[in-house]
Amino acid sequence: MTRIEIYDTTLRDGAQREGISFSVLDKLHIAQKLDEFGVDYIEGGWPGANPKDNEFFQRAALNHFKNARLVAFGSTRKAGVAVESDVNIRALLESGAPVVTLVGKSSAPQVEKVLATSLEENIAMVADSIRYLKSKGRAVFLDAEHFFDGFKADKDYSLKVLSAAEKAGADCLVLCDTNGGSLPEEVGEAVRAVVAVAGVPVGIHAHNDAELAVANTLAAVRAGATQVQGTVNGYGERCGNANLCSIIPALKLKIGLDVIDDQRLSRLADLSHFVSEAANLAPDPFLPYVGHSAFSHKAGLHVSGLSRWVFAYQHIDPAAVGNKPRTLVSELAGRANIIQRAQEIGVALSPRSAEAQSLLERVKQLESMGFQYENAEASFDLLVHRAGPGYRAPFELIDFMVVIEKRRRRPTIACEEEEMMSEAIVKVRVNGEVMHTAAEGNGPVNALDLALRKALLPYYPALDAVKLTDFKVRVLEESTGTESLVRVLIESSNGAEEWHTVGASANLIEASWLALVDSLEYFLLNRK
Repeated sequence: MTRIEIYDTTLRDGAQREGISFSVLDKLHIAQKLDEFGVDYIEGGWPGANPKDNEFFQRAALNHFKNARLVAFGSTRKAGVAVESDVNIRALLESGAPVVTLVGKSSAPQVEKVLATSLEENIAMVADSIRYLKSKGRAVFLDAEHFFDGFKADKDYSLKVLSAAEKAGADCLVLCDTNGGSLPEEVGEAVRAVVAVAGVPVGIHAHNDAELAVANTLAAVRAGATQVQGTVNGYGERCGNANLCSIIPALKLKIGLDVIDDQRLSRLADLSHFVSEAANLAPDPFLPYVGHSAFSHKAGLHVSGLSRWVFAYQHIDPAAVGNKPRTLVSELAGRANIIQRAQEIGVALSPRSAEAQSLLERVKQLESMGFQYENAEASFDLLVHRAGPGYRAPFELIDFMVVIEKRRRRPTIACEEEEMMSEAIVKVRVNGEVMHTAAEGNGPVNALDLALRKALLPYYPALDAVKLTDFKVRVLEESTGTESLVRVLIESSNGAEEWHTVGASANLIEASWLALVDSLEYFLLNRK
């Protein structure tokens, strides 16, 4: 079986995505996670480019990776500069990384129009840099920048660059679709041409500007490439890089290539979410394989089929990549959706039971009133439990009131300042005792949250860990203006897991209250 090497560049190329700024500690934690997952190479950054990357390599040198080799990235020597004197080459050596990846141009138009040097000098820059780094005991990979565009413009020159790199001692020739505009058949043709003449391994580095980075990577592997470069979640500049979270399972589960063992593959979704958290980005629920919605099923026909055969509407077993199927409940749902979702939370319903039919009718009725359960599973789970004859809610609302006031502060020289104040008064029954509390907040929902917690915390101190992490309001039937129904979606977390609840009403405060109450009640129902 062909061995495919996985080369991760999340810490360098992935960090070029707009909105991402990894700290040194972030990079160290991600590197550790990548090593545990089992990638072969971790590209840590560009030594000398900034103090952060320099510090990363200093600290990473103290880590003893079990599976991966650390890689430093940089460019070839500058035109007209002796390799021994080149600042970038010196920084690569000082990083201490055992592997160096050099970016060198392999496109004649790029050399002449961007690098502004001769074709011959560019080849010398590539060869000199590789030869020098090899003499210092480093493994060296060449990232042949703009290779596929260059191959189309001047095939002979692009191949000359690769030949010179190989003769200088390059350990791998990585073909880059730098602008991300190549098609899979073009990539396959070019890779086959290189593999036919190269005496060293060939790699692929694809960008996603045409939404083809994964397809191009797989095409390159089928054509003979044995090193795959990419990033976790496809992070990268512009439209991103080839997504390793799609490439790795495709190579193993679809093509049958040896890239990672089954146990580590089952941690792929965890790796994806870990990196998104480190990047301070919300996980994309629609990512293939690892997204929260990758194996979600809404149509009743689909859920019914899945109840008979797990692969009826799933291309793999979700558990293979650490994911799980989700049954969405909505007005499009059939009875099978209700039964399946109830089973997932440990409630057994007979397919022909009155309870299942009643729940289905209740869902459809509530969704006609503005509720939506496909993205608020916690609220639906509560519907199921509340329908049970033995369910007792942990608290019961008696009433609440919210006061919103605009206060005038002491005037300044320029103008009078005003501020908004919200106060909520909540009366709830807990364990037979009525709790009457009040709290001020920076908004009505915040005030309600604080007042409700004040009433509940003496009985349920674990609620202190629950945080509201997202709050969304959508106006339904906009044509009715301020009389419109509104839907509120709340995302909550206790630091270990997150859940979503929904409320709907013509009154924004009531819709928010319904979602808020569901959030806290769901946590109390499911706390360990």
